[in-house]
Amino acid sequence: MLKRLALLLLLATPAHAVQPDEVLSDPGLEARARQISQVLRCPVCQGENIDESNAEVSRDLRLAVRERLVAGDSDAQVIDYVKSRFGEYVLFEPERTGANLILYWIGPAVLVVALGGVFLWLRGRRREDEAGATVLSAEEEARLKELLKE
Repeated sequence: MLKRLALLLLLATPAHAVQPDEVLSDPGLEARARQISQVLRCPVCQGENIDESNAEVSRDLRLAVRERLVAGDSDAQVIDYVKSRFGEYVLFEPERTGANLILYWIGPAVLVVALGGVFLWLRGRRREDEAGATVLSAEEEARLKELLKE
């Protein structure tokens, strides 16, 4: 039972493609490299970060990230270095500036407009129902009550 549980735990952990020869000897730098590798998208693979990808270009990027960290670059400088060579596509979360703001705000804006349209449509239907309702005379109401009693 314990062996099965250990096997399940191993299978549940994310698979990293980092090779032993890529790992830095400084645990702090290695942790930073792993953290940066999680936010950089593989230019070849779809939806994989460079930490999980087995593509050759991802290996090159992982090595470049580690080289820049060893050279003393900050995390932002390393990300800017990779972004300058591959474009903004390599970022899993594009920066919230310039034209990207349109992409970030268009979804909520469309939702607000759609909710406003539904509200106006429902309000118009209610007014139509109220205007179209027939008013019964006193004689008709009495006749209706008499029919309902039967």
